Amino acid sequence: MEDTCGGTVTREGAGFWAVLWDWVKTVILCAALALPIRFFVLESFTIEGSCMEPTLFTSQRVFVFKLAYALSPPARGDIIVFRYPLDPSRDYIKRVIALPGERVAIRDGNVYINGRLLDESAYPVTPDRSRYPDYQERVVPEGTVFVLGDNRPESEDSRIWGFVPQENIKGRAFLLWWPFWRARWLG
Repeated sequence: MEDTCGGTVTREGAGFWAVLWDWVKTVILCAALALPIRFFVLESFTIEGSCMEPTLFTSQRVFVFKLAYALSPPARGDIIVFRYPLDPSRDYIKRVIALPGERVAIRDGNVYINGRLLDESAYPVTPDRSRYPDYQERVVPEGTVFVLGDNRPESEDSRIWGFVPQENIKGRAFLLWWPFWRARWLG
């Protein structure tokens, strides 16, 4: 059937097998496009636990850009997803606080980088003034980062288990996308 007014065109007499074959081709094409994106570029993660409150809450979902650090290293303030150093089968999400070569210390719930008080006003943080003792100054080794959760009293992070090797970093969380009505860019 020829359409001369710019409307839709349908195939007359298309049998069941022709329609099925069109669907199969469409599914294969979608998988061929989606799988490489999911494995190499973009992945969705679900938040479990309260360690990143009030920035992220349990059951919220974020998109992680996996190529974020292919050309440049992590930056202070980035929210990253990484393989937990003590059990690489588990993924954690935390905020990068100190970078390789920097000296980091925590006194009275305040973070110090290279002896200076870190300005954390750009992101919401629940300070930890009681649960953990002070963190004695340490130098962040090359090839690692120091991370903390935004909910410091509830977060198990670099204060407890040490530095995160950069090869453990899966990517940078950049978009809170679920629930939709709370969608926003993450730093």
